Formats: sequence, structure tokens, C-alpha cells
Amino acid sequence: MTTYFRPSIDAIAGYVPGEQPKPGTKIIKLNTNENPYPPSPVAIKVLRNLDSEWLRRYPDPYASEFRKATSEALGFPVDWIIVSNGSDELLNLIVRACAELGRNVVYPVPTYVLYRTLTQMQPAQQVEIPYAEDYRLPIEELVAANGAVTFIASPNSPSGHIVPIADLRQLAARLSGVLVVDEAYVDFAEETALPLVKEFDNVIAIRTLSKGYSLAGLRLGFGIANPKLLSGLFKVKDSYNIDAIACLVGAAAMRDQAYKNECTQKVKASRAKLAVDLKQLGFQLWDSQANFLWTQPPQSNAEQIYLALKQRGILVRYFKQPGLEDKLRITVGTDEQNQLLVEALIHLV
Repeated sequence: MTTYFRPSIDAIAGYVPGEQPKPGTKIIKLNTNENPYPPSPVAIKVLRNLDSEWLRRYPDPYASEFRKATSEALGFPVDWIIVSNGSDELLNLIVRACAELGRNVVYPVPTYVLYRTLTQMQPAQQVEIPYAEDYRLPIEELVAANGAVTFIASPNSPSGHIVPIADLRQLAARLSGVLVVDEAYVDFAEETALPLVKEFDNVIAIRTLSKGYSLAGLRLGFGIANPKLLSGLFKVKDSYNIDAIACLVGAAAMRDQAYKNECTQKVKASRAKLAVDLKQLGFQLWDSQANFLWTQPPQSNAEQIYLALKQRGILVRYFKQPGLEDKLRITVGTDEQNQLLVEALIHLV
């Protein structure tokens, strides 16, 4: 059969996002790690009062208003910040700018599977280093792999564990390539790798507004790194990759840190309660600093429970992959949603 694509594209399966029910569907959605609380009222006000002139004109190619708000919130100069259409776009930019055949992309597994997909699309060679059962960072193996790019998700998905900053510092000091610390879930964690960005010019920390800020539908992410590292990424990004609405709404959300922190504290409290409830049902859990829990049912029948919950109108995430097929990733919902999940599980385990 005739193909129109590069061999590397024909060979890959492509990334499969979590299930997205149709709007208005009555379902408890605990499968894609959205924040269960609404976005900042300040951000919503900006959206409702948006001047149509912002839609007529091309947007600011550097999302300057959002960069300024992020600079104010996190204490980094504006020129240390790059803005992207969701953090996934920034992951893609890094692979496109830094990796090719002969220049490996390295990461520990299990982790965010998009790293593999982006590497295969480039094309480049991925080197996957298995985590041990305790999820200790395999520093020696990662260094030996000599990656042009090394991805570390912290907190990690699907495990939820955080990589100690001391381990990341040791890794950054020994790598010759770029160290990407993917902090998509950092708003629910107790530690951040941002200090390393100031210490090392080969480190970039990546964040998103999808989780802590309840703006997954806005598609807005950003990276923080030394301007020398960002210079190549600016060459690769699309001219107008951030639309005007996302820039203005995102800037308002970034300036409302008090509201974001209030919501993330509620999620963290609910996470702790849900963990206790699941353990009482016999689930094995791993310590999580994200807005989800990585769990193993008492009978290891994860797929069966996933399907039974789906029939009851509750979505959780099941990965039918070697090493993951006996586990479930469960997004932390509101206390009411979590209680409905627990009540359903009582009849399934």
C-alpha cells in the first residue's frame, strides 16, 4: 500500500489521550488529572470582558503579558520565560531543537509516554531506563546514556512520586545535554526544581496551567531556563503559538496565586483522605505529590475494575502496558466525587 509518510511515522502508534466524554455527559471524570475546582474568578472575568479587537489582530508572538505575570509570580526575569500552547508543545520544541539521529532522548520509565512519541516522530533514538520499585532516580544509568535531552517528570506520572532536588542537581551537573524537569504537577508538591534553573544553564523547568490553575481547556504552558537555552527554542516555535485569549486569561490566573493555592490545598487534603479510604479497601498505594493516586487493587484486577467503574459512570485511567496493567491511576476529585468512587469500589473489590 502506498504511504505518504516517513517510515518513523508509519512505525509509531501515536499518543492516546485519556477518554473525554461529550459535554453534558453525567460522569465522574477521574482519568485525566483535571483540577475539580473552577478557574480563578479573576481569569473568568477577563474572559467575559474580552475586547473583540484582541480577536481581530494577530496575538503577541512572545505572550508578553503572560510572561510578565509569570515573572512577577515566580521571581524570574521575563527573558528567562518561554510560553507554549500547553506544556506538550514545549516538550515537542525541545525534541525538535535538540534531538536527531545519533543524539539520544533519555528518560526513566514508567513516565509520561508522550516523551517516547515525540522522540520517534523526530526521528531520534529513545533510551528508556527502568525505575526500581522504590522509584529512586537511576542517576548512573541516565548519565551513561549520554542524552542530548533527558526528561525527568517530577512529580512523575503515573507514579506520582517526586524526584528529590539533590538527585536532580547531581544529574544536571553530570549531563552534557539538556535536562528537562517536567513540573506539570508541581502545584500539588512540596518541592520544585526551579532553583536548579539558576544554577545550571542546561536545565529547563516546564510547567502548565492545566492542573493547578484549572485551565486545561485553555492550553497554556511555559518553561523557565537560562536565555541561552531558550534562544534555540524561540527559533523553532511557531510565530503566533499563543492566542490572545489564552495570554490574557492565563496572565490573570497567574496573578491570582492566592486562589490557585487555596484550590491546590483542597486537592491535597482530599488526596490524603482518598488514600486512607483506598488503603482500607486493600489497595496498595504509592506516595503521591500530584493530583492523582497510583494504585494497585487487592486482586490486581485493574482492567476489570476500570471497566466496571466505567459502567457506573466513573472514569479512571487504565494503562494496558507491560508493568502497568495491574494498576489504576485515579485523579483526585472533590470529596463528594471521591466518596462516590469509594462507595462504588466497595462492591468491586
